[in-house]
Amino acid sequence: MVRPQENAAGADRLESLRLPEGGGEWIGAARRTALARLQAQGLPGRRDEYWRFTDPASLTAAEAPPAAVFVDPDDTRPFDSIERLRIVFRDGVFDPAASDDLAGDGIEISLLSDAAAADIHWAKDLYGVLEGRGQSPVPRPLAALNTALAREGVLIRVSGRVGRPVSLIYLHERETSDALLHHVIRLEPGAELTLLENGPAAARLNKVMEVEVADGARFHHVRTQGRDHERRAHTHIFARLGTESRFKSFTLTVNGVLTRNEAVIELAGEGASAHVAGAAVGDGRFHQDDTVFVTHAAPNCESRQVFKKVLRNGAVGVFQGKILVKEGAQKTDGYQISQSLMLDDDSQFFAKPELEIYADDVACSHGSTTGAIDPEALFYLRARGIARADAEDLLVLAFLSEAIEEIEAEEIAAELLSRLEAWLRRHRR
Repeated sequence: MVRPQENAAGADRLESLRLPEGGGEWIGAARRTALARLQAQGLPGRRDEYWRFTDPASLTAAEAPPAAVFVDPDDTRPFDSIERLRIVFRDGVFDPAASDDLAGDGIEISLLSDAAAADIHWAKDLYGVLEGRGQSPVPRPLAALNTALAREGVLIRVSGRVGRPVSLIYLHERETSDALLHHVIRLEPGAELTLLENGPAAARLNKVMEVEVADGARFHHVRTQGRDHERRAHTHIFARLGTESRFKSFTLTVNGVLTRNEAVIELAGEGASAHVAGAAVGDGRFHQDDTVFVTHAAPNCESRQVFKKVLRNGAVGVFQGKILVKEGAQKTDGYQISQSLMLDDDSQFFAKPELEIYADDVACSHGSTTGAIDPEALFYLRARGIARADAEDLLVLAFLSEAIEEIEAEEIAAELLSRLEAWLRRHRR
């Protein structure tokens, strides 16, 4: 609970919150429950344990701080070369004219705004449910705020193997836009889906994604966060994995004043596997925070957390990652690594890796390192006629490769690697 004197403005905002009117009883009940959670917790403050390295003030303020809309002269967006089902949001509002037909084999897609008006919907069993489970032992009040107030998002139910990725595209067009998006994804037993996300979304974005991966199902998630330099975003993924299921999520973050990505993963079925990875490159006014909590609640499960950050000119990176192994979750294999590459003496990296283990037959490891470019490796490349700037870029890309290799689709990995190369060329010293 946030102390009132720490966040008086936040307390005033809580008092002023009003739930969306109308809608079916299922969505109303979920929103009321989430609002009660939020009011019991209070909005986060800088003294909260998991907000010590990231100031939440601009995320909790009543109004979104203005963010200039960045115009890219190239105007090419990630994944444009990939055949996909496109779903477009402009400042958090669905744009049907720019989106593809939502129908497809083995997949059912509806909008939260439409489903909320119905008396009953399959999302009733998930909307706010996984978010609610993820509130313990660490409270996540901005996720509860999202569940209570979000009016838009997509609800996706997958019953088979979907041939082409579903691509969520977020466009930012107003300097003071404040977007709340809530997505719910259910993969039935044996189903498979690739979900792509890209775009700045709004001046300020609060996004929640709840994902249930049933027995034997596979979920692949790749997103990019970039373009607009002044944007702010706080995203959450809450996932629950069934027996022999697979979950993989990768995030590339460039630009942005403040980005905090939270992932709360529960391996509930025996033999489940969860990989969460990220690469961040920041220059100047850039603060990027990855906060991950993985719970092993069943035996013979595997998890990987791989996060790499490249920082310069005062950029700040944060990693907070925890592996919790519950009693009975024997044969757990948990791996966690967070590393930063500092390209000058002005940037900062804060890391808080944690293990909490209540089983005796496990293999868990974690580590965190911070360093500069290896001068011997740089000399080796320079001695072979490679220009200093090119040599530094090669070493940066090599440093990021372990995270990028977590992407299974080679075509997608190659595109993101190409974008990283272009970013590094534009930001050479």
